[in-house]
Amino acid sequence: MTDAPTTPGLVCLRPEWDEYFMLLAKLAAIRSTCLSRPAGAVIVLDRQVLATGYNGSMPGVAHCTDKGVCFRRSAGAGENDKYDICRAIHAEANAIAQAARRGVSIEGATVYTTLAPCFVCTKLMASARIRRVVYEHEYESPDRERDEIWRRALDDAGIECAQLTLTPDTVRRAGELISGVTSLRRPLSATGEPLKPPTDFTDDTD
Repeated sequence: MTDAPTTPGLVCLRPEWDEYFMLLAKLAAIRSTCLSRPAGAVIVLDRQVLATGYNGSMPGVAHCTDKGVCFRRSAGAGENDKYDICRAIHAEANAIAQAARRGVSIEGATVYTTLAPCFVCTKLMASARIRRVVYEHEYESPDRERDEIWRRALDDAGIECAQLTLTPDTVRRAGELISGVTSLRRPLSATGEPLKPPTDFTDDTD
């Protein structure tokens, strides 16, 4: 978080860029239709969002949330067969596809994703010339050796990779902004100084 002092004893908390874009990826995940692991992704270049994505079934196919059951598991497919049976397109792949549909180049961009990329998404990102990946949570499949192979694939492709956990201040601030009316007027003094902390969203009707 970056502290931007206003009046003495009053600090406006502002997230760093990586946290800001990870928040957007987490927000994208709210559209996920996966019953097991909701995921969201945002593709960013020069601090501009180029595309977003979340995991869910391919167009025209029923979502697991529609049926109320995981398609892959209901079909009896195990962990080793999941990519042959699972209907979901991963968040990173959907974001890349969105950019492709719009004719947007993502070469040199950063992907912010809530889940460490699988091998398929890593290959897609390498082919699209993604420069950097920032993820929140390790993939943590039952096959940890395979997870490590996927992780090394990012290094082999020359893609910079970093794990990011949001700070408690950023989580709190985001929750406060989302849970209430975000843009209620904040009370200021006649000379412009905030009269209450930035996180106190009391409407100013003056």
